[in-house]
Amino acid sequence: MTPATPAARPVAEGGLGAWTDLYQLTMAAAYHVNRMLDTATFELFVRHLPPHRGFLLVAGIEEVLDFLERVRFEDGDIEYLRTLPQLRGVPDDFWTYLARFRFGGDVRAMPEGTPVFANEPILQITAPLPEAQLVETYVLAVVNFATLVATKAARVVEAAAGRPVIDFGFRRAHGPHAAVGAARAAYLGGCAGTSNVEAGRRFGIPVFGTASHAFVMACPSETEAFQRYHRAFPGEMLLLIDTYDTLRGVKRAIALGDPLKGVRLDSGDLLALSREVRRMLDDAGYRDTHIVASGDLDEFRIAELLAAGAPIDTFGVGTALVTSRDAPALEGVYKLVEIGDGALAQGRIKTSSGKETLPGRKQVFRAYDADGRPAGDRIARIAELPRPGEQPLLQPVMRAGRRIAPPQPLDRVRARATEAVRRLPEGLRRLQDPDPYPVVVSDALRRLTEELRREIRTAEGSP
Repeated sequence: MTPATPAARPVAEGGLGAWTDLYQLTMAAAYHVNRMLDTATFELFVRHLPPHRGFLLVAGIEEVLDFLERVRFEDGDIEYLRTLPQLRGVPDDFWTYLARFRFGGDVRAMPEGTPVFANEPILQITAPLPEAQLVETYVLAVVNFATLVATKAARVVEAAAGRPVIDFGFRRAHGPHAAVGAARAAYLGGCAGTSNVEAGRRFGIPVFGTASHAFVMACPSETEAFQRYHRAFPGEMLLLIDTYDTLRGVKRAIALGDPLKGVRLDSGDLLALSREVRRMLDDAGYRDTHIVASGDLDEFRIAELLAAGAPIDTFGVGTALVTSRDAPALEGVYKLVEIGDGALAQGRIKTSSGKETLPGRKQVFRAYDADGRPAGDRIARIAELPRPGEQPLLQPVMRAGRRIAPPQPLDRVRARATEAVRRLPEGLRRLQDPDPYPVVVSDALRRLTEELRREIRTAEGSP
């Protein structure tokens, strides 16, 4: 395996400043014009878990930190932005501000691979208001997508019950850039590797792949195809046997009389075919030859196959994994929770129906039972202390725009994520209708919330 690169570089290149929504720039201009430069804190959280998810698995934090260290507005960015009608009236000193823009704020975050639940801050950014605002779009895009795919991967790996799962999703992802990010998130979530060569090069992920049906079809016969493949890769044969007739294909593979690492099934009745292929391989003395299955698989289909006794050793999962097809969007949001710093800090709250927020900088404390399993979380104000048996989840990761520590190797993050998921109560890991997980709001945070609601009602003249 190739060692992981020192840092997970984002798929985007250049200054990255233009990788945002226009309204972030119009707000930044308005802040600048009105000298609204106070320190502000924004928090990223998910209001509701997607269907059938008992938890989410945090991912994308390293790419966010890399972005925050690198984000700039290059000359070409500013030249383009100045042509936009919405920005033509802003004063020249705003363009000077963008040309000198560097993120200099502080970040606290949950470590990648941490299980998280609804309304819990995953990431907290404290910086001058324009800085914290300008980075919102990129930060949300990264964390939402990576967390979505990592969570899906954890579910697929759970269904596979110890059998390796390989990410086969490059060609079905929403573009090559998304595929690279998805491969990293899938590996973090527990997949054993990927077919994505660039992701393997960039992140040190094990890469897997053999040949497609095209190779077999390009040869005069299936037998000739297997022979030619063996000639190229002696001792590493993993043959795709379902181009024409699966059972004849496995007979031809056996007839080669050489070591056979594995066979892959990509179509048909995978339960019946895997049983018959396993029998034929065993009868021929190929008891160590693995059966790999692919073809429109997800966690639900894998669970069904294994519950029925399918003798499949490895699963390749593509579309369902990299698009999280059954729940393809994550409702992550990035909300202003505090203005000011230290003793002068003031909580901010949103009260619109269905989109309420909790004010102030916060911490999430997790309690554990006697077996070391998570037993419940408490969302508290930043100054609150943990109770006996609780551990804080949000950790400082960036100060004054620079990482506090270098990125951890991806293998170590993956191992931590695997162990964290393993320790979750079984009911939380259930693929359908998982048990709810207890998350409470501290008394102090609840009081602050009610105080701010009353202040808003008074200020707005509400009853």
